[in-house]
Amino acid sequence: MSEKQPKISSENWFSYPIIVQPNHTDYSGVVWHGNYIAWLEEARVEYLRSVGVNFADLVALGCDLPVVELDISYHKSIKMGEKAMVKAYLHPFSGIKLNWDYRIESLDEERLFVTAKVILVTVDRNKGKIMRKFSPEVKHILDKL
Repeated sequence: MSEKQPKISSENWFSYPIIVQPNHTDYSGVVWHGNYIAWLEEARVEYLRSVGVNFADLVALGCDLPVVELDISYHKSIKMGEKAMVKAYLHPFSGIKLNWDYRIESLDEERLFVTAKVILVTVDRNKGKIMRKFSPEVKHILDKL
């Protein structure tokens, strides 16, 4: 797999540091593949919080953001005790989808561990259907994106 991917300007990426703990790894001390996905979500939630969007507030207003598409490429393994940076980029929000790009890299940006794309959609929790129109409260929160 190629480590070269189009780079979005580094100032547009949100950075979320991680340290690989023993519980993140398999018996050989290598990060278990599912933990990378958990780190993507942690970075996403923290990015939203950094721009003033509390995920719990959206849920309380009846708006959920389920993952509808996940594309992940594993380039190199991360081992127990290593530090890395999860970088998240949210494309401009329009309509019902939130499109995210991710990179998990070494702190010195010399090693690329994971690249991923994730798509979320806005769903009305009560109706279980995609939200095509937003309440004023939800619209106010999503406008921050």
